[in-house]
Amino acid sequence: MAYKVDHEYDYLFKIVLIGDSGVGKSNILSRFTRNEFCLESKSTIGVEFATRTLQVEGKTVKAQIWDTAGQERYRAITSAYYRGAVGALVVYDLTKRLSFDNVQRWLRELRDHADSNIVIMLAGNKSDLNHLRAVAENDAQLFAEKEGLSFLETSALEAHNVEKAFQTILLDIYQIVSRKALAAQEASPGPGQGTTIKVGEPNNYKQQQKATCCSS
Repeated sequence: MAYKVDHEYDYLFKIVLIGDSGVGKSNILSRFTRNEFCLESKSTIGVEFATRTLQVEGKTVKAQIWDTAGQERYRAITSAYYRGAVGALVVYDLTKRLSFDNVQRWLRELRDHADSNIVIMLAGNKSDLNHLRAVAENDAQLFAEKEGLSFLETSALEAHNVEKAFQTILLDIYQIVSRKALAAQEASPGPGQGTTIKVGEPNNYKQQQKATCCSS
């Protein structure tokens, strides 16, 4: 979902949160979209999403962040959950080694269901519990590099790197979309004739091309 839309915002980007249950996905979502944290947070049942609008390189971008439960019994929703996603934050709990070991499975599921160009970041959450650390930061960094992911350690509790994580993902997505739009403009017919490219609306370009042909 990378649409250039109405006057309220220039782009709408869908980002999914994935990872084991209990790693802090819902609190990362609430910290980024509402600047809230709840110690009593319970496991998410089904799917929920929240939005936040912010500026990326002078453009107004509406981020639509989707959160789902990591528990196995809810995995039937995956196809719809990933559909249209242009970004993903894969979260593990740095105090629980198993949640990090399961990242490989989450990446495989993500790559099976999502667009091949999706922007992916790995986030080691709960950095405020460093004294209980079970996953070395360097191990996660090396894994991320091997998989071609960006990486940050975050703390939803302390609001550490949560903003930076989403800003990084959104900037990467925006730059990819901008490059695609620029390439499409450069391929448009007619010297000196600009063509407006609307991401996700290929028919618009075809109609303009047809109109250009008919009017000549």
